[in-house]
Amino acid sequence: MAVRVRPGAARERVGGCVPGPHGPALLIAVNAPPVDGRATEAARRALAAALGVRPATVTLRLGAASRDKVFRLDDPPADLAGRLDRLREGTVR
Repeated sequence: MAVRVRPGAARERVGGCVPGPHGPALLIAVNAPPVDGRATEAARRALAAALGVRPATVTLRLGAASRDKVFRLDDPPADLAGRLDRLREGTVR
């Protein structure tokens, strides 16, 4: 799934959608700075929490040094499409 990370945000949020180079991207705002992969790791954990899955099931596929990233979800829940739709519509946690 495509995401766009906003590092250094005042508060962590997951929700909303913007066009991105990998298709429609879910917005993830994290407190962590974009240094040494901290924002990527924070985004991975925030995405897992928002989807209600274990962080170990979410892995980075593309974009380690970019705000536009692609994550893979191993063993996705049956209602993943619905969860993503709610997040993309702007329902934030």
